[in-house]
Amino acid sequence: MRWLVLIAVLFVAGPVLAEEAKPRRNVVLLIADDLGLELGCYGDRAADTPHLDALARRGTRFTHAFANVASCSPSRSVIYTGLHTHSNGQYGLAHATHNFHTRPGIRSMPSYLKQAGYRTGIIAKNHCIPKEVYPWDEEIRSGGRNGAQMARQAEKFIQECGDRPFCLVMGYTDPHRAARGFGNDVDYPGLQKKKFDPAKLPLPNHLPDTPEVRADLADYYESVHRLDQNVGLLVATLAKLGRDRDTLVLFLSDNGMPFPGAKTTVYDAGLRLPLLIVDPTQKKAGVVSRAMVSWLDILPTVLEWASVPRPKTLQGRSLLGILDQEDPAGWDEVQASHTFHEVTMYYPMRSIRTRQYRYIRNLAHKLDFPFASDLYNSPSWQAVLQRGEKMLGKRSVEAFVRRPLEELYDVVADPAEVKNLAGDPAHAKTLEQMRARLRAWQKQTGDPWLIKYEHE
Repeated sequence: MRWLVLIAVLFVAGPVLAEEAKPRRNVVLLIADDLGLELGCYGDRAADTPHLDALARRGTRFTHAFANVASCSPSRSVIYTGLHTHSNGQYGLAHATHNFHTRPGIRSMPSYLKQAGYRTGIIAKNHCIPKEVYPWDEEIRSGGRNGAQMARQAEKFIQECGDRPFCLVMGYTDPHRAARGFGNDVDYPGLQKKKFDPAKLPLPNHLPDTPEVRADLADYYESVHRLDQNVGLLVATLAKLGRDRDTLVLFLSDNGMPFPGAKTTVYDAGLRLPLLIVDPTQKKAGVVSRAMVSWLDILPTVLEWASVPRPKTLQGRSLLGILDQEDPAGWDEVQASHTFHEVTMYYPMRSIRTRQYRYIRNLAHKLDFPFASDLYNSPSWQAVLQRGEKMLGKRSVEAFVRRPLEELYDVVADPAEVKNLAGDPAHAKTLEQMRARLRAWQKQTGDPWLIKYEHE
């Protein structure tokens, strides 16, 4: 009789024990604000980013990772929903008078994961609304440049999760511009300041070589250095809690550096960004992947890690299966969809980027290209205005402000994207092919701006 009772108990407890033995799969997503490729692990010798470089050595560094829009709120909405902005409706910034909302009924990372039993949280910068679409369990206010405070808040959040798996987003403010400079005039506990020599910094191809630009860049690099320390504090917190062994860590930026010619554009300077992923179960470390990936792929990756079935509506693919591969087949194209930044900045652009070409369609090309207020007021752009500069790096100011309907660049021969081949008879076939691919993608993703083809 005792044996029968024991067998009955084991039969009932078996599934429960098996469920308890299932390893936890947590997620930490680290989002920098306005960071380009100015990191040591991306070959920038002037940058001082040892913690991010160490993260790259532990996991996979993507050399061809792209945001799908170079604007803060829209880009974050793509990360969380797995949909282009023209599909999810987050066309511009969420805060203040801009007041852009993601479309009702759209699902996002916190809603998918909460349904799967996860506790979800976001610390510091959120920047996407409404709450119904982004139902984080915890929205924790914090100083987005104060990494020590953010790390303490992360530790508390993780401890409160107990045995429940978690998804935590760290919304850093660095290296976004502050009201004045880059916030470097404030002392942050536990963080070391480092000044950079303006004369020794590499000059991006979209900026002129002036003392004002170089001083502005030095301020930016100091902010990047602080961001790196903040990431280091969070990584140390995970190790302290023993959660580094069961947590998928992803580091990326929402858009390119906050300088004219980068942020709010659909050129590489605005969209080609860092992406570091550390999967504690991956067999190879220090992988450098050439796969062309985009922020559409972040949500599918997180959902696969969490064993959540991929919704058919998502427009990206999971990256987990290629983390060990340096050059996987079938990853050779990304798209971009931009409409607004600030509410006054209507300038819809659609773009496709392949290994060799970038094609851009400026859907309101008769308008002047608008400036974000932080870029317009920056020392870099004000110096261009005051000096009457004709060139914005390798591109003329005139070409930057006034654009044609179509742009086509050979990004291999012309990485600065300044020689427009759209009117070159030798590239007529390529132009036709890229034009057709762009329009097919717009149809596939339900782009409302398809109507522009009827009124050209």
